Order: sequence, then C-alpha cells, then structure tokens
Amino acid sequence: MPGTRGSRPRAVTIADVAQESGVSRTTVSHALNGIGRVDAATRERVQRVAQQLGYRPSLRAQRLRRGQSRTIGLISSMPPAVAAGPARLGFYMEVAAAAAETALLRGFALVLTPPVPAGVSLDLLDIDGAIVVEPERDDAVTAELRARGLAVVTLGPQPGSALPHVDLGGEAVTELLLDHLREQGARRIALMIGDSNRFSHLAARAGYDRWTAEHDAESIVVAVAEEGGAAAGQEGCERLLAEHPEVDAVCAVVDAFAVGCVRALRAAGRQVPGDVLVATRYDGLLARTCDPPLTAVDLHLSQVAASAVDQLLAQLDHRPAADPAPAPPPVLIARRSSSRGVDA
Repeated sequence: MPGTRGSRPRAVTIADVAQESGVSRTTVSHALNGIGRVDAATRERVQRVAQQLGYRPSLRAQRLRRGQSRTIGLISSMPPAVAAGPARLGFYMEVAAAAAETALLRGFALVLTPPVPAGVSLDLLDIDGAIVVEPERDDAVTAELRARGLAVVTLGPQPGSALPHVDLGGEAVTELLLDHLREQGARRIALMIGDSNRFSHLAARAGYDRWTAEHDAESIVVAVAEEGGAAAGQEGCERLLAEHPEVDAVCAVVDAFAVGCVRALRAAGRQVPGDVLVATRYDGLLARTCDPPLTAVDLHLSQVAASAVDQLLAQLDHRPAADPAPAPPPVLIARRSSSRGVDA
C-alpha cells in the first residue's frame, strides 16, 4: 500500500496497482485504458483495485500517449487598447467564462490569452486548437494557427475565409437596433463603425445600407479608429454633429463608441434621449453603467461560446465539419438612452 511522506500522502502509482493486482504494469495500463489483450476478469480486477487504492491516472502521461494537450485556446487579435480595455473586457470575459465551462464538461481545459500584439508569436501555447474572436480579413493570428496545423473556429466569420465559425447575428443585430430607433421617432439615424475590416463592422454597414434603402432614409456613416475606444467615439460624434447637425439618433457598433457619443452630445448641449437617441450592439458593463444606460442587444454569448467549443472539438475528433451555427435570435434590451418612456 502507498505510504506517506510527512503529512502528505504519496500518490498511488501504476506500480502499486500492479503489485496489489498481481499483474504487470503493462497489464494495468492496458486494463485501465481499454487497450491491448486483457481478459475480462483481469480487466475488472485491475479496475476494482485501482478504485480501491484511489489511483488517478497521470493526465500528462495520457496527453503524451495521445499526442494531445487536451487544451484549447481563446484568442483575440483585436487591438489591446480595445480588447483589454472596458470596451471589450466584458464581451471577451463573458465568452471566456462560457467557453471554459463547456470545454471542461467535454474534458478539455481552456487557455485565455491576452490580446495578441502584432509580431508576438503563439508558438509557446501548447494547445490542440483555438477559438479566435472576431478576426480581421488578413488576420495574423488565424494565419499562424493554421500554419501550425491547429484546428480553428472563429467567433464571427473571418471575412474572405472559409474557416468554421459561429455567427454573432451580424446584419440582423444592426437592423433590430435601427427598427427600434425608428419606432422611437428617429428619422435621421447615423451609423458609427470601426475602421477595421472585422465582420462585425462590415456586417453592420451592410445591414445599415439595406435598411436605409428599404426606408428611403439618408445614409450617414462615420468610421472611427477601432483602437481609440470611447475617445474615438467622442471625436467621431463631434465630426458627425458638425457635418450632420440634423442627426437624431446614433447606432454605434462598439459600446465604447456609444459612451463617447454620449459625452460628445452632452458637450454640444444635446440631451440623450431628449434630442438624440443612442444605441449599441453589446449589452455589457459599459452599456449598463453609462449615464443614461444604453439600449443594447443580448447576443446570447453563452450559447454562442458553447457552440464554438463544440465545433472546435468536432474538428479535433475528426468528425465531419458542421455548417456554420446560426446565432440565436438577438433580443433588444431597451434602456433610457433611446427610449424616452424607459426609466432603467
């Protein structure tokens, strides 16, 4: 029986199980891992002894034998000033929590990486595959992961790529926000997007263009520096007011942009929502704590993240590639920034 060293019990080993069972270490390994030629009675006896002794297999040894780390990564290539700041922390961490839970239930660990600055290699990450959050068209992170032969699923499609992905609603989210703003009386609605070629910005622009055409509305689009966060949103809104003082609503794709818009509007003497309505895509901490609280959309990130993990693990199990998972229908959460009759 295993002894103790000080007050800390010694871990039970295969040798202990072999000695107690009266078989070789190889037989124990085969019996516990369901491999090799071991008769049913011996296999049952070894498993019973292992359970009685409290034997726990070495995960490290199993990983080496299988050639897998049983670990997946969650990676963002968005600018650190955006992904690591208030604008994306809530979004990224909400995805991470759900992805980590789903991975653990499937027998995998999840590694959460910080935003990856340009030029930084991911070679040290010992992972079997990765979920990449909203990659750009020519994304260096996805290119490096694919060059290593790793399985990749993206959260939101990568423009110009056929990589498996889970949708985040895209155009439907934008049109939901625009319909709400129009229902609240807005007629000159501007769209604020980032200047990168991420799908979230491209899809918002496509949805906006279709919506304005259907409603015979003027197209007013302002693109701001993605890495600028709230300051970029404020500067963009100042430009917007100078060029289009008649604007009565702003739909900002990034929540930090929306916060910047509220600041600019107040500085210009405009009331929110009395004079100008404001809404954003993600219902996170910034939306809820802004003054006034921002109308936003429930993107069902827990379900989306779980679906991304399942797609990634399907690749690792060499199962047929699934069709892109449809996003759950987005749900509008109306708050005071765009709804004059709402107190929250």
